[in-house]
Amino acid sequence: MTALITLKNISKTFLTEEIETRALNDINLVINKGEYIALSGQSGCGKSTLLSLLGLLDAPSGGHYQLAESDVSSLTRDQRANIRCEKVGFVFQSFNLISDLTVFENVMLPLTYQSNKSKVEIENKVNEVLAKVEMSHRKNHFPSQLSGGQQQRVAVARALVNDPSIILADEPTGNLDSKNAEAVLQLFDLLHQDGATICMVTHDPASAKRASRCLEMFDGQLIKDQLNEDRTDNVNPAELAVG
Repeated sequence: MTALITLKNISKTFLTEEIETRALNDINLVINKGEYIALSGQSGCGKSTLLSLLGLLDAPSGGHYQLAESDVSSLTRDQRANIRCEKVGFVFQSFNLISDLTVFENVMLPLTYQSNKSKVEIENKVNEVLAKVEMSHRKNHFPSQLSGGQQQRVAVARALVNDPSIILADEPTGNLDSKNAEAVLQLFDLLHQDGATICMVTHDPASAKRASRCLEMFDGQLIKDQLNEDRTDNVNPAELAVG
């Protein structure tokens, strides 16, 4: 397998009012291209901090982070933003769609920061990913006109539109009922089957079983890293249409 991400002795410390909090402590991790990883652990264990570092939303306090053969440990905020725009797709629990933009405009947004694409190329790409998540028929609607499950599928489309090296999902089913959660998880199964690299933070053991590899954190450290022999990925594309 080919390594996409390599973390060596990564630490993250936060200083607030002269109090030092060690959020991550000596993290060593390799994520290979095409892996589907579930990251679990108790609240406050460092999952979200690790996801922020993986997505270049923040920088480590120590250690080395290599992404696609480039060391990104000590980049400036602007440098991280440029690489993040090109190589990372995010899916959040709260969807994070912009309320006064249509579905099409929300999905298009990441591409507006890339000056090398024409208007036709952008429109074609947006239509392509909306079709992949079964949301083409809603492209002129606003987020408030969609169900939670539909909003999350739009968020997945937005994460896919820049052809990212990795998709980072933070509790992507946390705000959904069981039926819509299953539809979103089946979408992730399909993306993984198509070769996507996914790292998903989840508290739900059933969701974690969808992944090919399970990581567990405790007090800022990785305490478990194992292949998922009980993986379930019974994909039924028809269920993606759940609203």
